This record gives sequence, C-alpha cells and structure tokens, in this order.
Amino acid sequence: MTSSGFGLAAVNDAAKAVALRKMKRLATGLLIIMAVIFAVAFALQGRYPWLEYVRAAAEGGMVGALADWFAVTALFKHPIGLKIPHTAIIPRKKDQIGESLGQFVQENFLSRDVIETKLQQFDVARSAGGWLAKEDSATRVAQEVATAVGAVLEVLDDRDVLALLESLAKKHMLAPEWSSTLGRIMQRVIIDGHHKPAVDLLAERAEQWVTANRSMIVSLVSERSPSWVPSVVDTLLGEKLYRESQKFVQGVRNDPEHSLRLSIDTWLEKFATDMQSDEEMIERVEALKHSLLGDAQLRELAATSWSSIKAALVDAMENPESELRRSLIAAIRDFGSRLHDDEHLALKVNIWALNAVGYVVENYRGQITSLITDTVARWDGKETSEKIELQVGRDLQFIRINGTVVGSLAGLVIFSLANALLR
Repeated sequence: MTSSGFGLAAVNDAAKAVALRKMKRLATGLLIIMAVIFAVAFALQGRYPWLEYVRAAAEGGMVGALADWFAVTALFKHPIGLKIPHTAIIPRKKDQIGESLGQFVQENFLSRDVIETKLQQFDVARSAGGWLAKEDSATRVAQEVATAVGAVLEVLDDRDVLALLESLAKKHMLAPEWSSTLGRIMQRVIIDGHHKPAVDLLAERAEQWVTANRSMIVSLVSERSPSWVPSVVDTLLGEKLYRESQKFVQGVRNDPEHSLRLSIDTWLEKFATDMQSDEEMIERVEALKHSLLGDAQLRELAATSWSSIKAALVDAMENPESELRRSLIAAIRDFGSRLHDDEHLALKVNIWALNAVGYVVENYRGQITSLITDTVARWDGKETSEKIELQVGRDLQFIRINGTVVGSLAGLVIFSLANALLR
C-alpha cells in the first residue's frame, strides 16, 4: 500500500474511533440516566405510588443495559478486568475466527460457480471494451504501460541483457548452417524470376555509365595502344570500342533473352545448387558467415542494438507526444471498440476470462484464503480485538442502547401485569 493509502486508512480509523467513543458515551449515559431515575423513583415511590412504574421501567432499563454491556464487552475483553469464563472471546479465539472467516470466504465467495455467475452477469469483454474505447481510459492504460516498461528497463541490468542477446545471436545466427538455406532461397528466387529486376537495374546502370564516359573509353584506348600507332587510329579504335560497348549494354538491357542474361541465370542456378550440395562451397559460405559475425562483431552488434532499442523506448515512453505513445493509445482504443462491438471476439474473451478465473480459483483459493488466516494469526489478541471493535463497535453500542430501551419497556410491562394480576 502506498503512503497515501496508509494516510487515508489512518484518517478513516480515526473517524471510526471518534464515532465509537461517542456511541459508548451515549450508551453509558443512558445507563447512568436509568440509575438516577431508579434512585429518585425508589426514594419517592412511597409518597407517589405512580413512581413504582417509573422505578420498574428504570430498573428493567438498568438490567438490560448492564446485560448488553456485559455481552458486548465480553466479546473484546474481560469485563472490569475479571477473567470470567467465556469472556474476551475475540482475543482468545482470534485464530479460530481467522480460520472460520477464511473458510467462509473460500466456500461462499471463491467458488467456481459463484465466480462464473458473477462474470457472466458482468460481461467482462463488453464492459472492458467500452471502458478501453474511451480516450481518457486508453491514455491512462498507455501511461501505466509506459510506466511499467520504464520500470522494467530501469531494473534490467545491461550486462545481463547483452549477454542474453549475444547468446541468442550465437544460437540462432552462428550455430545454424546458412549455406543450404540461402541456396534454397536463391534457387526459389531464380525459378520465380525475382532476380530479373536486379539484372535490369545493373544493365541500365551499365548503359548510363558507358554513355556518360565516352571520352574516358576513347582516351583509355590511346593510353593502352603502342606509341608507334597514330593518334588518329587510336581515336578511331576508341570510338569503335565506345559504340560497340554502348550497343552491347543496350542489347543486354533491351533483350530479355540476351546471352549475357542467360549466362547470369545459369551461373546463379549453379551457385545456388553448389551452396546446397558442394561441401567446399558450403564451407566457404560458413567461413564468410563466421568472419562477418565473429564474437567481437556479435558483441558489438548486441551492444549497439540494445543501446538503440533502450534509448528509443525510454524516449518514447517518457514523451506523451511520441509516435509510439500515440500508436499505443490508438491501438488500445481500437481494441476496446472491437471488444465492445465484435460479438465473436467478446465471446472468446469472456470464455477466456471464465476459464482463467476458474483455474485460479480452483487451484489457488487455498492460498488466497490463507492470506486472511495468516494475517489474523500474526495479530496479537489485543490488536485483533481493537481492529474488530473499531469496525463494528459503533453498531454494537446500539445493542446496549436497545437493551436499555427494551429492558425499560419489559420492566414496565412485567410490573404492570404483576400489579394487575396479583393485586
């Protein structure tokens, strides 16, 4: 319980204690009034015979008040400090009371039938869905989720997280053999023709490069030719090479059945097959994998990934205007609307709630009720008595008041009947 919860409980207990003292004073005051009336009536009844009736009423009120005072007081302590048998019942029987209360709660409240009936009446899915669909409710849930995520991130040890990420990477990235899987994927890509756009892009870029570098191709021929060849010839050869190169790349680009394209397809098919069946190729792929994802690289990858993820989550959770928070609120509202309007989904959620609560009740109701019995068992007798008296003592004082009134009426009626019948 939070400090505010403790403060509220203390205020409530203080108010109950004040009310209890007032009722005790009232009940005791009535007893004193009855005693005074009895004394006056008893002293003057010889002079005023009608006071006999007053005396009888006051006498009955005193007897009723004293009897009920004894009964109420005997629940919580020994009356006048006298250890009379069967008094101070609550302090002496607190453990039995705790066990009985726990058994009562278990049998009458923590029953699967009772819980299922209540949940069916409540319609968990539609009630929760209607609440979640509201903007304020969704914002509140998102805030609680953000707080929980922030708390988890704060509690987590970065070293433990990095060790976990590194071990998962080794298990799922380094340990499995990649070559065969990549070969099958590549083979499927080639069969479906998904590699052709990449070849088209390469042909297009090659054509653009050749077109943009005419002078470089021409000068390249001049630089590589013997010195005795005339420059005019070099230029003519360079221009010829440029035109042929341009024609070649244009042919590759425009002709889907070009020999170069077919050669590329053949090479890729063979490469995909070798990755699955050629031991030497498999070893080379695996060696490449380990060189790219060695221990140092994995550690660095895990550290970088975790740092980025953590920083992004912390920033998004702390900022109410972040895209993540807004998306979370929207998702909660959407789920609430679906839960409220979709009968099939609502039925599934209600059945899940019934099964979940039923499972908890059937398997853990003993542990739930033990909270009551164990808590009461930890209290000492005096503390238990004070706690219970604080909760119900004010109502019990009405018993004393009623006893005073009823005793007065009974004394008056009995005295009146005796006078009427015996005189």
